[in-house]
Amino acid sequence: MPRSVKKGPFVDEHLVNKVKGALDSKSRKVIKTWSRRSTITPDFVGLTFAVHNGRKFIPVFVTENMVGHHLGEFAPTRLFKGHSGIRKAETPAAGGAAPAGGAPGAAAAPAGAPAAAPKQGGA
Repeated sequence: MPRSVKKGPFVDEHLVNKVKGALDSKSRKVIKTWSRRSTITPDFVGLTFAVHNGRKFIPVFVTENMVGHHLGEFAPTRLFKGHSGIRKAETPAAGGAAPAGGAPGAAAAPAGAPAAAPKQGGA
C-alpha cells in the first residue's frame, strides 16, 4: 500500500541538507548516502548519489523518470550468478549445430559403437 498523499514523500533530513548545499554551491560532487529509503524528489534531478548497497557505494545519476521512486531501488543488494550448469549440458552447441547422431530427438548411438558414415550422394 503506498504512502498517503497527505503525508508527502519521505526524505531523510540529513540528505535534504546535503542536497540543498549541493544546489546552493552548484556543485556536481557525488553525495554519499546510506539512506536507501529516501524518496527521490524533483530537487534531486541532475545530481549523482552514491547509494550504499550493504557492501559498497553504487553511483546513481538521478533523472526525471526516477522521481517518486526510492534511492535503494537503483542500487541492488543481491548478485544473481545463475543456477547450476546442468541445463547447459542438455542444450545443443551454439550455432544451431545438430547432434552428431543425426536428426534432432533421435537416440544417440552407444559409446562403443562406430558413428554412422555420411551418405555420399553422386549426381
